[in-house]
Amino acid sequence: MIDLHTHTNESDGTYSPQELVDAASAAGLEALAISDHDTLAGYDAAQPRARDKGLDLVCGIELSTKFHGRTAHLLGYFLNGLPADGFRDWLSEMQATRRDRNVRLAARLASLGIDVSLEEVERRGRSLAGRPHFARIMVEKGYVSSIQQAFDEYLDESAKGYVDRQEPELTAAVGRIRAAGGLSSIAHPVRLGYRDPEKLRASVSEMRQAGLSAIEVYHSDHGPAEVAQYLELAREFDLGVTGGSDFHGDVKPGVELGRGPGTLNIPLSVLERLRERQPQV
Repeated sequence: MIDLHTHTNESDGTYSPQELVDAASAAGLEALAISDHDTLAGYDAAQPRARDKGLDLVCGIELSTKFHGRTAHLLGYFLNGLPADGFRDWLSEMQATRRDRNVRLAARLASLGIDVSLEEVERRGRSLAGRPHFARIMVEKGYVSSIQQAFDEYLDESAKGYVDRQEPELTAAVGRIRAAGGLSSIAHPVRLGYRDPEKLRASVSEMRQAGLSAIEVYHSDHGPAEVAQYLELAREFDLGVTGGSDFHGDVKPGVELGRGPGTLNIPLSVLERLRERQPQV
């Protein structure tokens, strides 16, 4: 069993990189990908512990991008080693846009009577502070009763407190990952929000033409119908298959490492087939 979609406290998870490796080892995982948002710091910090534990640690990243005006999360995997320094420089630019959004989000929440300062948020998330950190502070201060309520009422894209972030176009991000020697996968496609299967099919076709390498078939948000649908898209467009729990620790208490809400069981063969597709650099 493997998990190719997890987060540490270097982005918006609650486990340290070392704690995540320990948990993966205790859960019997054969391979783990750390796919923090906009940073490789979690992967870097986890490598020594993974070597000690004999765990196959995969270098990953998750990026927020735009695709025809929609937010689309993109996973990148570097299966032949670390990406070049130029990719890290580009990630630093992404981190700067995140901080700019946070400045505007704090101001927007203040206008709605929610007192959460940028300083408070950055003490939690440092340079990778994000909406989950805002949500946790809102719960602690009693503005909402749960993280889910914070997102539903204030932080989700359709909520009254939402502030947009400058994000790269998906096609540009795919190119960046490919140029750095990586393999790109559209993350949790159910969240793209396409109700019409043909519209989803057309979008995946366009992404494939732009260089997309894979699609995340297995995810905690995907039921059997979605898994079957995305497997069919992978076959039709010759895409690799990825999968993971999207584990965040205490932020998502119903999502278990490697198992999601209890239905995931991703075999090692998924990673082996991905490695056959990995560009050689």
